[in-house]
Amino acid sequence: MRKFLIVIFCTTLLFVGLAHFKPTTASESTNSDRAHLQSEIMTDLHRGDSPIASPAVLSMDHLDVTAEDVTYGEIDGTPLTGYLAQPTKVNADSPFPGVIVIQEWWGLNENIEAMTQRLAAEGYTALAVDLYDDQVADTPEQARELVQAALANPDRLTQNVVAAYNYLTTTMAAPTVASLGWCFGGTWSLNTALALPDQLDAAVIYYGGGITTDQDRLVTLNMPIQGHFGLLDTNPSPEIVLEFERVLNSAGKTAQIYLYANAGHAFANPSGTRYNEAAAELAWDRTVDFLKQNL
Repeated sequence: MRKFLIVIFCTTLLFVGLAHFKPTTASESTNSDRAHLQSEIMTDLHRGDSPIASPAVLSMDHLDVTAEDVTYGEIDGTPLTGYLAQPTKVNADSPFPGVIVIQEWWGLNENIEAMTQRLAAEGYTALAVDLYDDQVADTPEQARELVQAALANPDRLTQNVVAAYNYLTTTMAAPTVASLGWCFGGTWSLNTALALPDQLDAAVIYYGGGITTDQDRLVTLNMPIQGHFGLLDTNPSPEIVLEFERVLNSAGKTAQIYLYANAGHAFANPSGTRYNEAAAELAWDRTVDFLKQNL
């Protein structure tokens, strides 16, 4: 019945108010409805999955980087705490480019921290943002609740990633900044670009199921885009990915969009059981080259 109601809510807004115990605005109802739908889709994709470390993030102790928890802003008086990593040898006269690292749907866990260190080892000041207010999930059910709550307030998520950009460009003096994220974070890597269409210097998207193909929105982007998607994925499907690429190209944007054979959703997931080593490492090599070219 719950899924049936969600489908009804997505096709008409006439009955949205029935899902709430108190009156809400049309915008609030729409956000809540979309959050329910997207969280259910992600739960289906991750059913049976768990946030165990993949080979890509095991044993990062050898990396010559430093890392720490930092407060990178606040929203309504609540501090935003993230994970900052950068090369050990810092030159104050030549600050590193910045990367906003956006969590997969499990949250800002140790695996995302390890990927942030891996980016730092490539020569970047990498800041992993926390979109779950210091909570992480160990099961798909927990992740569903956290992602649903986060997606219900997209304005707050936007304020969060913009605060991260401001922190990197001011406090860390990053001369250029990119966004990079996986799944939920992949969608929000694109959303970060849409929120900062003239400021962000590059955006990397790993299988963001909520990516838009709306030309009126994508035409605003003024940075190169790189996307990594699985040919076996259903969210987004290959058809949506190709439409995304077509719209970007028709709008005259610089876009590198890749579809990986024998790879499904979360094929490069740093915290999951669906890791595809060959596809993930190829995507990572392309990501590193892309960031070097554009930052």
